[in-house]
Amino acid sequence: MNKRGQVTDKSGFISARCVLTSPPMIRRALACLFTLGLVACASQPKPSTPPKQTGQQPARPPLPVPAAKPAETAVEQRTDAAVLDLTPVPFEIARANFITDTAARFNLEPAWIEAILARAQWREDTIKLMSRPAERTIGWSEYRPRFITASRIAAGQKFLAAHRAELTRVQDRTGVPAEIIVAILGVETSYGGYTGKTPVVDALYTLAFRYPRTGDPARAQYEARRERFFRDELAQLLVLSREQDLDLAALTGSYAGAMGLGQFMPSSYRQFGVDGDGDGRIDLLTDLDDVFSSVAHYFVNKGGAYGWKRGGPVAVQATLAPGREPFEPLDWTPTWTLSELATRGYTPMAPVPQGETATPVTLAAANGPQYWLGFRNYYAITRYNNSKMYAMAVWQLSEAIAGRALPPA
Repeated sequence: MNKRGQVTDKSGFISARCVLTSPPMIRRALACLFTLGLVACASQPKPSTPPKQTGQQPARPPLPVPAAKPAETAVEQRTDAAVLDLTPVPFEIARANFITDTAARFNLEPAWIEAILARAQWREDTIKLMSRPAERTIGWSEYRPRFITASRIAAGQKFLAAHRAELTRVQDRTGVPAEIIVAILGVETSYGGYTGKTPVVDALYTLAFRYPRTGDPARAQYEARRERFFRDELAQLLVLSREQDLDLAALTGSYAGAMGLGQFMPSSYRQFGVDGDGDGRIDLLTDLDDVFSSVAHYFVNKGGAYGWKRGGPVAVQATLAPGREPFEPLDWTPTWTLSELATRGYTPMAPVPQGETATPVTLAAANGPQYWLGFRNYYAITRYNNSKMYAMAVWQLSEAIAGRALPPA
């Protein structure tokens, strides 16, 4: 939908209709891919023993088409993706092509890639979790209490106090507030308490060649893009392991292949990772200086012209005039002026700096819909995970960590 309310083809993330991690969830060589560089935060799935892979890819049964979900679970839709050829490619051919292409692209030895893939295992738990991430299946009234809790706020305040000097240096250098960086780590991994136990190679191998399908024709392009995204992430992981001397056999992360305290996907690790302490290595698994600097660098740069703005607002609650329908633009870029939003019935409930533009956000709160205006810095958070609820949860957690009042749930 363009700024005049006219429907246009928005197929960047879901063709004719992508999110985490991420991720953000990536504007790299594959411009048509899902923009969440960081696709999924670490979760704790029930233990499973996935079968060892064989030469034949396991059957991929269609998943049931989900029922209608709360509006805030929708992902951003873009127009900058080409339509993919959906002709099925046999697994053995796709795998062989991946090895050949990745070796040529990154100057890696085909035999080494083959050896890594030969040890990979299919992860049934990854497929199940990818089919029902929280950002896509529950509304704000259920999502918010998972992250805005007294214990998480207290832990965040303790973490901020313990690392205030390092975080302040990053804040001064980048303009990204220390509490925002801490909130990201709180939402993603409980401040490093749980970074995931899934072998990263296994997770990415599974999603690269067996991404779950719903069987819904309207989602076919989206699902094909997601599989291509994870196939690229698998390639990025291989070259990252060489660049940063990572032990692939020991590397664990989320069910979607995100790693470390900030749950960076391999491409984001390579593109936005920063050597914060100057030791010559970018370690986003254990080095807090590197983690803090990299999260801030991601916020400033991932959104391009709409990356983090020093001192700018994140969001403000608004009212919607009686009888007016909520406006849900498919593209979340915050380009709407306050006067344009006013013509659609939106009035901010707090002063807004002159010249700020926004995108409207509707959340299904416990006592009815909440209306918000999300500014450039709100959009920057959605580049970390392409979810309106995720961005709001991170911001509200950061406000609580900083000791500021929260709006009603």
